[in-house]
Amino acid sequence: MTGIPARLTVVTLGARDLPSLRAFYARLGWPERAGSSDEFSSFVLGGVLLALYPLGELAAEAVPGPPGEPGVWNGITLACNVDSRDDVDPAFRAAVDAGATPVAEPVDRAWGGRSGYVADPEGNRWEIAWQGAATFDERGALLTF
Repeated sequence: MTGIPARLTVVTLGARDLPSLRAFYARLGWPERAGSSDEFSSFVLGGVLLALYPLGELAAEAVPGPPGEPGVWNGITLACNVDSRDDVDPAFRAAVDAGATPVAEPVDRAWGGRSGYVADPEGNRWEIAWQGAATFDERGALLTF
């Protein structure tokens, strides 16, 4: 192989309190992979794996030095695109009901879609969005955007 394939396979969140973060994502109803534990957990989300790994251990591998301050936004957002404009608000509420903190209520966006933002229990920002051109396969993996 020459070069890097154009794909995203795993998103890993460094967790300060992995059991709590794991429980939050389970409350969303997302399928946790067999073998997950309070030391490492992962969820299959369409064609991408969401992994939870202790922040200190992840930092030792990826970013030597002290981890960032709790609750300080790191400049990264994750997105969960839904099938229709009408699905945004109920999905946003389901995240809040599962323990997410509302950051920005859903609104119609200048780019033609609708979205809102929530933060998981450790402050990771999730955009709950609808974008009219997005299509998904039977697993929920993105086909077009």
